[in-house]
Amino acid sequence: MKLIFLGTGTSTGIPTIGIDKPVCSSSDPKDVRMRSSVLLQIGDKNILIDCSPDFRQQMLKSKVSKIDAILFTHEHSDHTAGLDDVRPISFKHGKIPIFAHKRVISNLERRFDYLFDKKGYYTGAPHLFSNIINEESNFNFEDLEFTTISYMHHKLQVFGFRYKNIAYITDLKEISEKEISKLYNLDLLVLNALRHKEHYSHINLSEALKIIDKLKPKRSYLTHIAPDMGMHRETQKELPNNVFLAYDMLEVSF
Repeated sequence: MKLIFLGTGTSTGIPTIGIDKPVCSSSDPKDVRMRSSVLLQIGDKNILIDCSPDFRQQMLKSKVSKIDAILFTHEHSDHTAGLDDVRPISFKHGKIPIFAHKRVISNLERRFDYLFDKKGYYTGAPHLFSNIINEESNFNFEDLEFTTISYMHHKLQVFGFRYKNIAYITDLKEISEKEISKLYNLDLLVLNALRHKEHYSHINLSEALKIIDKLKPKRSYLTHIAPDMGMHRETQKELPNNVFLAYDMLEVSF
């Protein structure tokens, strides 16, 4: 089993257009960040979590050409805008199931109606088919069982996902004790940490470290990183021994 960090940046990516921060001109490849997404490889299955605007580049860079299912955290464009680029994958491998909250499904079916072909706009076979999930029960893709974790990204409900002892949480700001109880006994936790300063819709670095200290996973990786976080090598020095700043194309095997 392997987790590939396809992108680890915030909604604008790094370098960011019009932002004059030292990290945006860094020569360290770990400071170049596409929009956040991960690929979970389980046996011969490739499970994509979110489909960022950089999806095409991410697939080419990672040399992955097959996606078996897509799990969506929420509908914001930095997590969904690459969905059109699944078409070449479905040409070869067939229709791809997506899993998301019913609100997110409605949003995607409206924005990418031609991928679902419910109205007959597209003359070929549809590329995607929808599966509504909720926080009250686990869901399955074939023989793989996932747990949803529900939390707030400012005023928007978002899902994180747990598979066995691995969890992926992004765009978190507030979470209930009921939902955080789903995140104990992890081998690996992926968690957003936007920057050092507080933010209205994302946890910052110190807030992320407090959650990690509470949950005590064996390893944690931080993602959804803004230019304000600074240089990778400098920030990594500030972190505990079992906490790592993720970077694009990082592969973690289990």
